[in-house]
Amino acid sequence: MEATINVTVWNEFRHELNYEPAKKIYPQGIHRVIGDYLSKQRLNVTTATLDEPEHGLTDEVLNRTDVLVWWGHIAGDEVRDDIVEKIHDRILGGMGLIVLHSASQSKIFKKLMGTSCSIKWREANEKERIWILQPNHPITEGLGEYIELAEEEMYGEFFDVPAPDELIMVSWFQGGEIFRSGMTYTRGKGKIFVFRPGHETSPTYHNQEILKVISNSVHWAAPVKGTTVPVFGNVKPLEKL
Repeated sequence: MEATINVTVWNEFRHELNYEPAKKIYPQGIHRVIGDYLSKQRLNVTTATLDEPEHGLTDEVLNRTDVLVWWGHIAGDEVRDDIVEKIHDRILGGMGLIVLHSASQSKIFKKLMGTSCSIKWREANEKERIWILQPNHPITEGLGEYIELAEEEMYGEFFDVPAPDELIMVSWFQGGEIFRSGMTYTRGKGKIFVFRPGHETSPTYHNQEILKVISNSVHWAAPVKGTTVPVFGNVKPLEKL
């Protein structure tokens, strides 16, 4: 039987409380929709939000988290720097990170990338077609050639991030732009997946293919148990000199 993966789904949970179009689509919050789906995929799920004490990311929560799923947008600057540092340390130590939609502008993602992570964007409820570039990748398992969303916010290139380890998906938008919408990175021992779709006033996280990508990426990003612990610092020679 597959070992349990402990997942924490983090969300600002501001739009859904204060903005009626978002509240109508996600009355219990984006984190609840994603968390409920992941709970059905043999995953042990906890949710956390910005306005909880320590943003819901206490040492106890972070230390037991194998994969952190992150959605943020309007309040990224309110995330405490000391908690960002703790998340960063956990990722370097092996915790996975799934960066959803505008979480690409979050403090933690910018710290991991070392760049501005700037994009171009347009809110126009445009069609988005997400093309699968690596059909044999664990993150795209069970998907067809593409995922089509009837209405989404446009993100366009240039996306100011380092070249990814793997480019998994690319999006085309009705207005003509394209975007690298599914990319992987490694930082330290931690695996990171950046997944573009998920505007707060679009029903994207009710789409079963989108949810499947998130579930697949969580399984992919989970730390491998029993891996060799790297040795750093000054060491004695293995052989006699």
